[in-house]
Amino acid sequence: MTVLSAYVDGVGVIGPGLANWSQTVDVLTGAAAYVHAPAVVAPPAALPAAERRRTSRPVKLALAVGTEAALAAARDATTLCAVFAASGGDGENCHAICDMLAGEDRYISPTRFHNSVHNAPAGYWSIAAKAMAASNVLCAHDGSFAAGLLESLCQVVVDAHDSLLIASDTEYPRPLSDVRPVHDAFGVALVLAPRAHAGSLARIDVQLTDAPATILASAALETIRLGNPAARALPLLDMLASRRAGTVVLDYLDDLRLRVDVTHIDARLGSAQT
Repeated sequence: MTVLSAYVDGVGVIGPGLANWSQTVDVLTGAAAYVHAPAVVAPPAALPAAERRRTSRPVKLALAVGTEAALAAARDATTLCAVFAASGGDGENCHAICDMLAGEDRYISPTRFHNSVHNAPAGYWSIAAKAMAASNVLCAHDGSFAAGLLESLCQVVVDAHDSLLIASDTEYPRPLSDVRPVHDAFGVALVLAPRAHAGSLARIDVQLTDAPATILASAALETIRLGNPAARALPLLDMLASRRAGTVVLDYLDDLRLRVDVTHIDARLGSAQT
């Protein structure tokens, strides 16, 4: 069985009741009670004003968590290769385009059209972060986080360079939500590296498995995990937040999942601690 390994150097999170990684750590470790609230996604300050006005909620979400992870890892975002994973595109924008096409006035603005494509966040990221490295964009329905994690790990292992994984999904309006229910926005970003650094959080060793996915002990957080494809990352985030070693299983395909073995890294020594 092939095992792909990397070190987690930075994390970014936004979700319902989760403003950032620091607050998420407090919630996951029990230092703070979870209080449900709609996800808040701020406009990306790094974008020029003209582009900032045009950004959609999925773009804002991807840029916010990606920026947080890169800053936490003390990485120059301009040099980071990136992987963007999402189960779908901009649901609000898709709804608006369908609504226009169903009416008499079928004029669709170029801005609305270019925001509708699946790789829009990657394009805006290259502008906001002035990123010059390559980026990949992928979709694997509810297994999109796991697919993105595998892609990022392949970059780390094969090319021996850092990789920024950004996985995010936002809600759909009705009637699209009737057939594709995504509950609020959730975004997560990880900076993965081939070698441990002084600030590395953990080492992860990932392989395929047919074991069942890990279920969260908190009913509220488990609802978030099941309600948004990007939130399938929560069991891994739980392990990273707790700073403990262990194993979690993440949803991927119907009959195949990802086993992630997490090893704690002593920040002072840069070495693995079991």
